Amino acid sequence: MSKNKQQYQCTACGSLSSKWSGQCVDCSEWNTLVESLVPVSSTSSAAASATNARYGGYAGGSGITNASDVTLIEQARIGTSLSELDRVLGGGLVSGSVTLLGGDPGIGKSTLLIQCLAHLSQQHRVLYITGEESLQQITLRARRLNLPEDKLRLLAETQVEAILAHANTEKPQIIVIDSIQTMYTELLSSAPGSVAQVRESAARLVRYAKQTDTSIFLVGHVTKEGALAGPRVLEHMVDTVLYFEGDPGSRYRVIRAVKNRFGAVNELGVFAMDESGLKAVKNPSAIFLSRHPEPVSGSVIMVTREGTRPMLVEAQALVDTSHSGSPRRVSLGLEQNRLSMLLAVMHRHAGIAMFDQDVYVNVVGGVRISETAADLPVLLAALSSFRTRPLPSDLVVFGEVGLAGEVRPVANGEERLQESAKQGFKRAIVPRGNAPRKAIKGLRVDGINRLHEALDLLD
Repeated sequence: MSKNKQQYQCTACGSLSSKWSGQCVDCSEWNTLVESLVPVSSTSSAAASATNARYGGYAGGSGITNASDVTLIEQARIGTSLSELDRVLGGGLVSGSVTLLGGDPGIGKSTLLIQCLAHLSQQHRVLYITGEESLQQITLRARRLNLPEDKLRLLAETQVEAILAHANTEKPQIIVIDSIQTMYTELLSSAPGSVAQVRESAARLVRYAKQTDTSIFLVGHVTKEGALAGPRVLEHMVDTVLYFEGDPGSRYRVIRAVKNRFGAVNELGVFAMDESGLKAVKNPSAIFLSRHPEPVSGSVIMVTREGTRPMLVEAQALVDTSHSGSPRRVSLGLEQNRLSMLLAVMHRHAGIAMFDQDVYVNVVGGVRISETAADLPVLLAALSSFRTRPLPSDLVVFGEVGLAGEVRPVANGEERLQESAKQGFKRAIVPRGNAPRKAIKGLRVDGINRLHEALDLLD
């Protein structure tokens, strides 16, 4: 058998080199050369094409076909026994899918997957592959969580070729790889965890999943910035990318889908950590609403939408006199640049200046809000703190604020209002375009077009 050859490709300009060097000779960028495999010969390409044709033409090689001639097979999803995880996945596991799960160390990735696999093992063939922990550690965790372990299959291995050999013998339906950064393939000489090893190992596992209809979970480490460690291409190779969010010291954990080929993007799953593991939270709005014993200034309830679910969260603002020449603008859970822009809009179109004030904004519970429906609640919370005037405790607010001072409607307004009424709120300030056509029982809705109209309603 001929020995595999390696080459080095620049990630900045794409040029190839036979040897590694610290600087690319073509674009002069430093530390951009990454090890890769030399393209296979024509004989190997023919064999690969035959294999692709055998397994339904995955990754090309089956010829051009009309879409009308493709036979679709409806496959039932596999429930994971965790309703919130099923929601994030789009209804359950799909055969042949590859899911990448990332999160901070200690946040509960391994706990979630061992729970999921232990329950699935009662009806399906499963295999948990660990490259970081011993089999004793995995078993101790399963027993501590009182999980069924009689059919839970474990393997401690880091070489991809050995893993695929065991999988071909075991033929599991669901595989967990913990973690992809510890895996390596003998085709490359670089160390495990390098860009080339992570990319090539993931590619071989994805190919196996598609060819055998095996569902695979890949656990990924994250960087200090919170992004998945390794090449960005890893997210493009898999079908679903999930991120664990939340403070590891907090009881609650949030899983967000940032990519999903089989369901909604930005879907959110909420879990509570206790002595028996992660438990699905049926009513997330209840845990993010801190009912104050008495009205406090700077607090407002907003209705955000994560995936297909409307959710009520509390936004808090603290406005205090600045003692420096540059007032601070700090936001947790919201975009900081947008906070500065909103304060400028309130100054220009509502005549309320905070240029000499420090403004701090926080979303309770560690939730990250990425949609524009939080604009109006943030401004009203800041105004409430600035004037030391509490807002009504039964009030909910949502709406996008434009640079011209207009309040624009947001998507799925009526569903947000229905969720507010279900949680017992009596009044809502929303964009006029989101005002319901039919009255909602127990909820008074005030529709507005301009920012100053919202301020007038609260005076």
